[in-house]
Amino acid sequence: MDTFFTEEWRWLPNAIIYLFNIAFMLYAGKWAFRVSHPKTKVREELLEDDNFAFALAHVGYYVGLIIALSSAVIGASRSLEWNIINLAIYGLLAVLLLNIASFINDKFILPHFSISKEILEDHNAGTGIVEAANFIASGLLIRAAISGDMIDLFPQFSFGWLLSGILSVFIFWSIGQVLLVLLAGLFTRFLIPYDVHKEIERDNVAAGISFAGILVAIAILISYGIYGDFQGWLPHLEKIGIEVLVGIILLPLMRWLVDTILLPGQKLTKEIIHQEHPNNGAALIEALSYIGSAFLITICL
Repeated sequence: MDTFFTEEWRWLPNAIIYLFNIAFMLYAGKWAFRVSHPKTKVREELLEDDNFAFALAHVGYYVGLIIALSSAVIGASRSLEWNIINLAIYGLLAVLLLNIASFINDKFILPHFSISKEILEDHNAGTGIVEAANFIASGLLIRAAISGDMIDLFPQFSFGWLLSGILSVFIFWSIGQVLLVLLAGLFTRFLIPYDVHKEIERDNVAAGISFAGILVAIAILISYGIYGDFQGWLPHLEKIGIEVLVGIILLPLMRWLVDTILLPGQKLTKEIIHQEHPNNGAALIEALSYIGSAFLITICL
């Protein structure tokens, strides 16, 4: 019995060590958020102002952070010491990239107004939902960029494998981030039949929910193309390109199918913007259709 117990539970001490390391990374993420958002008083927004918009965005930050950090603990396991070092390096890298991505997304995905003003001053829940989606989308891209094994580009150095890994993370994360911004702009300009910025700025929560679904769906498709061991630049870039192309074609088609099958006789656009009180439930169905479609596409390809 003692032998059986020992064999069955021998993973537990390592798991506890990993959990403590993850907790430290979450604390590092909390510190990084404060540094990158120096004017934001988290405690005051959450507990004194009861700012629901900020709560949505802040929860999205930690969900994105957890998704990104998961990349540092999955994959092949080596020694405990090596795994801890790997977690520390790529965990801190994930924290850094998530906060950089936050700045990029705020500037380029919703460039027509100040996101911080909408969330902190106007308590705009639609903007908070989009900001949460930005964090989750970035977390997915970071997770994919860190995943897999990279060939050693610097075999002449003893830590060439580490330099190669960090370089590949920055390259694939950059590719994913650029594609996220470009595709979000493409959807808002040509494929969404209303002015997303205008609707979100006028506190249309339904428009924010719908657009959040698009952002997460795009990130799912891009991250699937990035995910996996490095097999060469051209094959990897081709995989990313296929995912993006299929997404551009199929995501609008799935929206049409939702209109036709799930909500016969009704139009999502009418429910989201052409009502005195926009229909958040209809927007949630639309967001689910985008995210679900992205998952189905990755399963089928």
